[in-house]
Amino acid sequence: MPARKASARRVLTAAVLAAALALPLAPTAYAEECKPDDQACLDKEANAKEAKEIEEQQKKNQEAAGKADKDIKAAEEKLSECPPGSSSCMDKLTGGKGAAEEKGLKDMTETIASNEPEPANNAAQAVSSTCASFPGSLPEGSTDPGRSPFPVDQLCALLGD
Repeated sequence: MPARKASARRVLTAAVLAAALALPLAPTAYAEECKPDDQACLDKEANAKEAKEIEEQQKKNQEAAGKADKDIKAAEEKLSECPPGSSSCMDKLTGGKGAAEEKGLKDMTETIASNEPEPANNAAQAVSSTCASFPGSLPEGSTDPGRSPFPVDQLCALLGD
């Protein structure tokens, strides 16, 4: 009887240890080659493959969760340094007062400064393209010299086109 208890205890200890380390109790055998018409064997292989993929994804998720936990704890530590209601301390933690807004404003200013409407430094081309496409955008009859108070062809002539 005592030998049986010791044997049961060893098995139980191994099972607990395997569960804690997420190890299989029995060694897994390598899959045998399935015959093309053996659906049960093919299903078993497919299930084993899916189980392995799920296990790998779970491992990645656990690693990501551990990293997120560390990031959250680091942020909590920084926040605990600031007394409640201290905006100057919070500004220091976030990189300065209005740092994000200033960066956004700088980026927007650079974008606007680098924007050059077409055509740049060529007024004749601007007049030509305007006189070519503008009359077509006007309501019907607007380009008729007899019906328009100021005909488009006169305007384009005054602009130099």
